[in-house]
Amino acid sequence: MSGVEESFDITMCCASCGIGQVDDIKLKKCTACYLVKYCSIKCQKQQRPKHKRACKKRAAELHDEILFKQPQSNHLGDCPICFLPLQYDRNRSIMTACCSKWICRGCGHANQMREAEEKMAKKCPFCRSPVPTSKEGVDKDAMKRVEVNDPAALRHMGIARYNEGNYKSSFAYLLKGAELGDVGAHYQISLLYRDGEGVEKDVKKKVYHLEEAA
Repeated sequence: MSGVEESFDITMCCASCGIGQVDDIKLKKCTACYLVKYCSIKCQKQQRPKHKRACKKRAAELHDEILFKQPQSNHLGDCPICFLPLQYDRNRSIMTACCSKWICRGCGHANQMREAEEKMAKKCPFCRSPVPTSKEGVDKDAMKRVEVNDPAALRHMGIARYNEGNYKSSFAYLLKGAELGDVGAHYQISLLYRDGEGVEKDVKKKVYHLEEAA
């Protein structure tokens, strides 16, 4: 008996026919539970009746693990200047129209103090772009960010359209932001599906977007 024992790894064999993974045979994982592998679609279909129950159970467990996993930081991320976590209270941070960055109030205040002391023109504390002096200028900067598919800008524009009562336009902006991974956009979409504003009421889609935002 060898001094080094090697354990047999069942995941290196097809769960249906038992063939092992070698150079010319590549096994693919079950994309629902990730517990087993198959060498072909045919084997996967043959094994389905036996695997179905365990697959559903593990898929539900994985769903809950992802849904309730505590992230290392909140979805707002960190201030891009001081790198401290942004607080949930939106009054403690500001969003810049020029670069769509959320800046903590502390860094915003420090920038204002520096500009006042050195008699400098007002600029964005992050990208140093001149601060617009009118609403038209702010809207123009915001639209530039929307045109380059900035997720935060798309969400912000979606919320603005919602507040104007233009629900269909709001949904379009929010959907694009959600597709780019913005969790805030997912949450706002869930509210539209809940209330049937701009879209038909849909409980399944409401829950889906809520889970994506979680």
